[in-house]
Amino acid sequence: MKGVEFFIPAIPATGFSMRTILTTVFIWLPLLATPAGAETYPDLWESRSPELQKKLEDLIERKFLAKAVARGRLALVVADITDPHKPRVASVNPDRMMYAASLPKIAILLAAFVEIEKGLIKPDDALWKDMTRMVRNSSNQAATRVLERVGRDDLLEILQSQRFQLYDPKRKGGLWVGKDYAGKGAYQRDPIHNLSHGASVMQAARFYYLLETNRLVNPELTLKMKGILSNPAINHKFVKGLKGVPGITIYRKSGTWRDYHADSALVETEDGKYIIVGLVQSENGDKWLTELARPMIELARDQ
Repeated sequence: MKGVEFFIPAIPATGFSMRTILTTVFIWLPLLATPAGAETYPDLWESRSPELQKKLEDLIERKFLAKAVARGRLALVVADITDPHKPRVASVNPDRMMYAASLPKIAILLAAFVEIEKGLIKPDDALWKDMTRMVRNSSNQAATRVLERVGRDDLLEILQSQRFQLYDPKRKGGLWVGKDYAGKGAYQRDPIHNLSHGASVMQAARFYYLLETNRLVNPELTLKMKGILSNPAINHKFVKGLKGVPGITIYRKSGTWRDYHADSALVETEDGKYIIVGLVQSENGDKWLTELARPMIELARDQ
């Protein structure tokens, strides 16, 4: 086939399960058998917009949140991905990994879709309903059932894989699920920060960027994943703050536990597509994220 180079890494004949073999092929094929001229996208870390960065920092000053940023209690990212090949990104504490409560349920969602794409999970009505309730209603019981279908070790393997790198020690971590969303203790805390449910704003933003550019799963499954992330049932934080914006569609997952507040969203408006993510440790975190949502979108829209 012209323009395509294939290299399949050697897989030992014994000692490996079919799941491991399929996972190895799934991870390597897209990286090593990509047709010449296939679409490529820049790294969000390398897409910083000085103009947008200045606007975000000015917004933080106006909201009297600079001390929270300096103390590591507030992390934010806003990205304009209207042109996905030329994203514009601004952030504060982008790689600071924090306890993120239910936000990392997006990692369970991703792992389930990866296993569906590989044919290792056969989705049924119960699974579709659980994934939807896990995301839209943030059901802990549904999240635990989906995690059991995926497998704890397989989820962490997917997050750390070369294909996704959504948890990357070189970037101080990222998305992590090391505990069921139930009363049990953690089964594997993240190796850098010892968190059971963690995230960094940039890695959460990467999840949505990869989703929007069909790099998590194939286009058909991407549409199904976006469908689950749409129509959020909990009206707080970003959803509350963006209420009333004309022609808006929000794909979103939030999280709350004690004074930890998290929200993340891919936002489509009449004139563009944007990603906003916030992580807060403060009793006022819900209020902060509500008040920051619309201004962050407006900063990105105002070119």
